[in-house]
Amino acid sequence: MTDTALPGADSLLRRTLGEQRIALVAWRLLVLQNAHPAVDAGVGQLSTYRSHPWRRIEHTMDSGRRLFFSDREALRREIERLERSHRRIEGVDAHGRPCTALDPAVRVWVLVTLYEAMTALPALSGRPLRPAELDRLYREFRQVCEAFALPDELYPPTAADVPDYIRRTIRDTLELTPTARDMLFTVLTRAPAPRRLGRLRPAWPLLRRGVARFLTALTLADLPPEFRAKTGLSRSRAAAALSWTVHRAARLIAERLPDRLRYRTQPSGERSRSAARVPRPVRAPRRDSRPARLTAFFHQVMDQTGDGRLTAADFAAMAHNTCWPLELDQKGESAVYAAFDSWWRHLLASTDTDGDGEISCEEFVTAMLAGADRDPDYLRDGLHVAVRAMFRAADLDGSGLLCADEYRTLFGGSRVHPAELTHGFHQLDADGDGRITEEEFVRGFTEFFTAHDTDSVAGTQLLGRP
Repeated sequence: MTDTALPGADSLLRRTLGEQRIALVAWRLLVLQNAHPAVDAGVGQLSTYRSHPWRRIEHTMDSGRRLFFSDREALRREIERLERSHRRIEGVDAHGRPCTALDPAVRVWVLVTLYEAMTALPALSGRPLRPAELDRLYREFRQVCEAFALPDELYPPTAADVPDYIRRTIRDTLELTPTARDMLFTVLTRAPAPRRLGRLRPAWPLLRRGVARFLTALTLADLPPEFRAKTGLSRSRAAAALSWTVHRAARLIAERLPDRLRYRTQPSGERSRSAARVPRPVRAPRRDSRPARLTAFFHQVMDQTGDGRLTAADFAAMAHNTCWPLELDQKGESAVYAAFDSWWRHLLASTDTDGDGEISCEEFVTAMLAGADRDPDYLRDGLHVAVRAMFRAADLDGSGLLCADEYRTLFGGSRVHPAELTHGFHQLDADGDGRITEEEFVRGFTEFFTAHDTDSVAGTQLLGRP
C-alpha cells in the first residue's frame, strides 16, 4: 500500500458518493455488476439478495462508505474483510467455466462500475461532470483503489478511457445472467418491506407492485444503451420520461437541502442521522406465543435465502451478517463461521425428520419446542454455541461486557432503528448499569426461544418490542 493521501472531506469523490440520491443508481450498479458471469456465479451460490434485496443495497452502500470515507487503517480492514468473504466464493458459472471472486479482473470490474455509477448520476440529472471534474474524480477513486493492490494494467488508464472499458466489457463479457434478470424483473416483485417503512409496513403488499414497476422502469431507462442492445432489453418512452423527471427533480431538491439531509454520509465521513421515531407500542401479551415467535424468527432471521428451507448456506449467511458490521480479523470471523456451522449440524441432526438434508419451518418449530421442553441442554449444544460466538465477536475490547453501542452494532447497523434495539438492550440490562454480561446475553436468547409469555420475560424483546 502506498503513502498516497486518501481523498478527504473536500474531495469530489466523497461529495458525489455521499449524497442520498446516489441510491437512484444503486440498483443499476448491482445489475451491471451481476451481469458479469463470474459475479453472477458467486452471488447465485451464496448471496441472500432474493430474500433480502434492501439489505444487499445497504451492504453495498456500507462497504462503499468504509472504503471511501475512512482512514487508511479502516480501509485496510475493509479490504481484508472483503477478501476473506470473497475467498469463500469459487466454482463454475452458468456455462461451466471456472470462476473465483478473487479474480483480479472481476474485482476491477466491480470497482470501476462504482466509479461509473458516480459519473452516471450527474449525467442522468442533466449536469454531467466536465472533463476536468471527471479527471479529478477518477484520480481520487484510484487513490483508494491502490490499496487493493490489483494490477494497474487492468484499470482504464484515465477517466477518458473508462467509457471504452465499459463498452468493451459489455461487448465481450457481460450477459443477461440469471441474477441480473432476477434483479430487473423478479426480486422486487416479492421483496419484503423495508425496515424503515415504519407505520406503512402493513400496506407494503399494496405498495410493492408500484415500487417494483418504478425501480424496474428507472433501471432499464438508466442502463447503458450498449447493454440494452446486447441483451435485448428496451426502454419505453414512459420509462425514459420517468428517468428524466426523477433525476432532475432529485438534483434540484438536493441542491436546496441542508447537508444533514442532502448527504447519507457527510464528506467528513460522519453518518447523517434521521430524526428519531417513536418506538412501536407494546402489544397485548399472548399466552404461549412460542410457535408464532419461532415461525417469525425462522422467516425473518434464519431463512436467509428466502426459499422456505434451512440449509448450510443460510447459516453461512447468518455468520456473514454477524461479522459484517464488526470488522473482525480472520481469526474472529473464522470463530463465528465455525460456531454457526456447529449450530447447523446440531440442528440438522435433531430436526431433519424426513432426512432430506434441509429443515422446513414446521420441522424447526416442532423440534425447537420439543427439544427445549425435553432437554435442558438442547439449546446449550446448538443455539448457545452461535450466541456465545456472537457475543465474543461483538465484545471488541475483550471486556466480557456489551454496552448499548456494541449491542446496536451487532444487531442493527443501518437497517434497524436504534430506538427498537435500545429497548431490547434495556430489557436485558436488569440492573441498569448500561452493560450486558455474556450469561445475560445467552439467557436473553434462551428466553426468546423458550418463554411462553412475551410480556413477562425480558429476553422475548431482545430484538425490540414484539
